[in-house]
Amino acid sequence: MKVVCVGGGPAGLYLAILLKRQDPAHDVTVHERDAEGSTYGWGVTYWRGLLDRLHEHDPESARALDAHSVRWDEGVAHVRDLTTRHRGDQGHGIGRHRLLEILTDRARALGVHVAHEHEVGPDRLPAADLVVAADGVGSVLRARHAGHFGTEVTTGRNRYIWLGTTKVFDAFTFAFVETGHGWIWCYGYPFDGGRSTCVVECAPETLTGLGLDRADEAEALTLLEQLFATVLDGHRLIGGASARGGAQWLTFRTLTNRTWYRGNLVLVGDAAHTTHYSIGAGTTLALEDAIVLAAALREHAALPQALARYERERMSALLPAQSAARHSAQWYEDLPRYIHLPPERMFALLGQRHSPLLPYVPPQLYYRLDRAAGQLETLRRFKRWLGPKLARAAHGRTP
Repeated sequence: MKVVCVGGGPAGLYLAILLKRQDPAHDVTVHERDAEGSTYGWGVTYWRGLLDRLHEHDPESARALDAHSVRWDEGVAHVRDLTTRHRGDQGHGIGRHRLLEILTDRARALGVHVAHEHEVGPDRLPAADLVVAADGVGSVLRARHAGHFGTEVTTGRNRYIWLGTTKVFDAFTFAFVETGHGWIWCYGYPFDGGRSTCVVECAPETLTGLGLDRADEAEALTLLEQLFATVLDGHRLIGGASARGGAQWLTFRTLTNRTWYRGNLVLVGDAAHTTHYSIGAGTTLALEDAIVLAAALREHAALPQALARYERERMSALLPAQSAARHSAQWYEDLPRYIHLPPERMFALLGQRHSPLLPYVPPQLYYRLDRAAGQLETLRRFKRWLGPKLARAAHGRTP
């Protein structure tokens, strides 16, 4: 099979790896328009479940990914001068440059041809049995047939900027700062021994009120360093992460498609779907797309059946993530509804932001109900454990 992947991000590279592992005779090429090593972005995050899956499908790249990632198992929230900390699931961070370097090296070792600075347009697709559109949210291959794919884009309200920092956070960190123009907040997590990702977000009126919409990058970084001085501990913020003009304030675009394939053209990763960055799932979903597509191609000799299965499985699997992302973005857009709770309660509801019920229940009441439900579940587990023991005791047998 001859396969062309357009886009050298995680989805395209990992699919190429899996296809060559399945059958070394496959002719697989990855075309990436940017120069090697010039990727945008700082660190990406993923969770233990993904790493376990990667070990199942390609242990060598999984070991390299694991070795170059940093870990945390706590979350911390700073609200004004108050701080609360909780243990949680194990998270992992890795620099996007390092992630792509690992996947590129592994792909080449398996015989994949990875061509950088090579742009493929919709009107000059290479001859191939399968063309994979892995060219991101702005996919030109998808846009050429947007009517067929049923592409829809919904733009969020809040503005955000993706930055780096020399502060190495020891946990997934949230910091909420009140200004005279409203609240501004950041999410931070480490991705190597000397740097962290720091995403800053605020409502549009806060952005304009602080003058951040008019400030150049240096002025904006200086102001943000002052606003988040407590959490940054004197460390600086770093901009200019984009290979195409530096860091900038954005609105998040949630992209969906009615179908993910047309003939021998198939969408993967951000070309097929996006989920709000606040749930930290983008890289995971892209790699899972590659896993499912590779499996479908292995198990179905006919391409239409393989692509139909891939679309069906991934669309179904994405529903919970898309719902969680939608409600998570809404939580931050409704931040004034929660921010004046005691930090412990606010952080608890931050952890519940994926709930479809939360926007419709008074926050204090939701917190109390959630706590009560947790206690009831603990009681149920205790009763399930105790029941057999009491039954055995009633019959004169010891556990």
